[in-house]
Amino acid sequence: MDICITIQNAYEKQHPWLDLSSLGFCYLIYFSSMSQMNRQTQRKRRLRRRMDLAYPLTMGSIPKSQSWPVGTSTGTPCSCPQCLLVNSTRAASNAILASQRRKLYPGAVRQSSTFTGAALWPVGTGTGGTIRGEGLRGSGGAFAPSQSVPGGGAPLPGLNNLNQPGTQRGTGLGARATVPPGVPALPVKNLNSTGPVHPALAGMTGILMCAAGLPVCLTRAPKPILHPPPVSKSDIKPVPGVNGICRKTKKKHLKKSKTPEDVVRRYIQKVKSPPDEDCTICMERLVTSSGYEGVLSHRGIKPELVGKLGKCGHMYHLLCLLAMYNNGNKDGSLQCPTCKAIYGEKTGTQPPGKMEFHLIPHSLPGYTDSKTIRIVYDIPTGIQGPEHPNPGKKFTARGFPRHCYLPDNEKGRKVLKLLIVAWDRRLIFTIGTSNTTGESDTVVWNEIHHKTEFGSNLTGHGYPDPNYLDNVLAELLAQGISEATLKD
Repeated sequence: MDICITIQNAYEKQHPWLDLSSLGFCYLIYFSSMSQMNRQTQRKRRLRRRMDLAYPLTMGSIPKSQSWPVGTSTGTPCSCPQCLLVNSTRAASNAILASQRRKLYPGAVRQSSTFTGAALWPVGTGTGGTIRGEGLRGSGGAFAPSQSVPGGGAPLPGLNNLNQPGTQRGTGLGARATVPPGVPALPVKNLNSTGPVHPALAGMTGILMCAAGLPVCLTRAPKPILHPPPVSKSDIKPVPGVNGICRKTKKKHLKKSKTPEDVVRRYIQKVKSPPDEDCTICMERLVTSSGYEGVLSHRGIKPELVGKLGKCGHMYHLLCLLAMYNNGNKDGSLQCPTCKAIYGEKTGTQPPGKMEFHLIPHSLPGYTDSKTIRIVYDIPTGIQGPEHPNPGKKFTARGFPRHCYLPDNEKGRKVLKLLIVAWDRRLIFTIGTSNTTGESDTVVWNEIHHKTEFGSNLTGHGYPDPNYLDNVLAELLAQGISEATLKD
């Protein structure tokens, strides 16, 4: 295995000690006293060197371990639980791949590359030659004499190494071939990027597949392309058919012209003989008094009065509608709790900020014939107002300015115009709890999805996505913003 090869190499080079942290073991080996120390418990025990190997040989590049002498280029090996898990799982996976390679290439011999930083199978420079290297034998000794690899210098298949040092990655990139057919690759999520497979799940998958005799390779997850290439100011143009390039919002001023009673009465019609069914707000029967009787009282509105909304026809107690309105944004609009139909102009609780939009000379995946509309939202931190969850308390604004992208076609420009209306009505953002970080009292998206990846769709927030424009139009319609709004 990798551990045996590494220890043998350090022993032959007469290194006084060897650190095995990078191989997934928290041990220090002292060759002078032939002892092993646990770095966590500080417990020591004696070691004995055997000439036979109890485990199958391993083929694959070995992660660079820390051994004496320690130079400035070696660095400190990472011993976090994630790296220990990945390294130990990869070692088991390498053993399975090695056995398969020995069946495919019976004359192939492993070349040691632990301390040299070289690739596992160097690429031959000529034809008809052989590749020389150090080899291991199964019993009777630690290292065998140099042997040749038949095949005229052709490289053998390598494998993707998750935590390969920088020098090895650079030299092994050209020599490393593809993973053998039928070997699944798991793109593992790491601390610095995203990926579809969590490291714990990848580790368990690797262990189970290796136990069943099936190989698996752990690979680096691809990184999302969030931003386009740099664009000069001279290449940034206004969006055709859209006035201006910037919108700003200020603090909300509540409309004091209409009382809550006036708003409710504006959108309902009184029902003299209501049906014997439930009011979906208080869950009491419409033929009885409102469940808010005694809790909320207003002059001119009796608990037993029932009203019907004009557009959708759903019926509620007037007192229930009044309680619902007082518990909302109080912006002069009303929304049916059953079918979500909006009466009036719905506005939100978005904090003050700035929205910019312009055209850049790059194309989105799936829209190669169109340029790109870039939207930049910028909201600073501030103090919550009376319409926010915690008035007077500070709110945070993480990740601003936020860049979003639309294709520059007819439907993309239509979406942009509607997004501008939604921004003016303060419906793009709100203050709440982040689903990503769990932080409360912070600026979050408000049910209108945006595409924040420019050149990929690894997180689901990028392109290509042929249904996105239709979906966002439906989300805007649910907020009371449609093409009819633009005509008004």
